[in-house]
Amino acid sequence: MAQAILLQELETLGSRGDVVDVSPGYLRNYLVPRKLAQPATAAAIEDARRRAEAADREARALVERAQENAALLAKTVLTIGQSAGDDGRLFGSVTAQDIVDAISQARGIKLDKRRIHLDQPIKTTGAHMVAVEVHDGVVVEVKTIVTSH
Repeated sequence: MAQAILLQELETLGSRGDVVDVSPGYLRNYLVPRKLAQPATAAAIEDARRRAEAADREARALVERAQENAALLAKTVLTIGQSAGDDGRLFGSVTAQDIVDAISQARGIKLDKRRIHLDQPIKTTGAHMVAVEVHDGVVVEVKTIVTSH
């Protein structure tokens, strides 16, 4: 058996960076030519370990930054002005893109509109709680006040 370091996730063998045992012919004729794996030498194993540690540190830093942004957004009250009738119903609606724009303007945090969890667009004036996914698994409720102007 030969050892190989996977360069991509393979359903049958494992995930990226794993050291797996495969037959020498499979490694030489299939995995290496398709750049799916490389032979596992001592230097390559050490390099793969260092890359995995760096990726892990980067992922932790992203989560920490996301939690800081979530804490900042939890304290934020967004005010969005829309045209509305006397009964408080908007002539349009407040969409996820409007909320993203308000967050960007208020706190300078860039988000994708798909990270705003609205069941349906906001169509009335008043205070609304909006779930915002800052990062995978980091969700915060942002108070949004819709006013008529």
